Amino acid sequence: MAFTQDDLDAIEEAIGSGALEVEVDGHKTKYRSIAELERAKRHILKSLQSQTIRRRPVSGVRVNVSKGV
Repeated sequence: MAFTQDDLDAIEEAIGSGALEVEVDGHKTKYRSIAELERAKRHILKSLQSQTIRRRPVSGVRVNVSKGV
């Protein structure tokens, strides 16, 4: 599942207010504790960071060829 900034904002708002229920785009999720909300926040942050990392394109290929012995 791809997370968005809205997901992160909703989690942070819930943590700040002490609420255990989060609603994003009409979907409600109830957490058991603030610690669980904080774990969800870390998971979302990691996901968002991995979405923004761009891999460097391959700039060349080395081929070794031999006639054999």
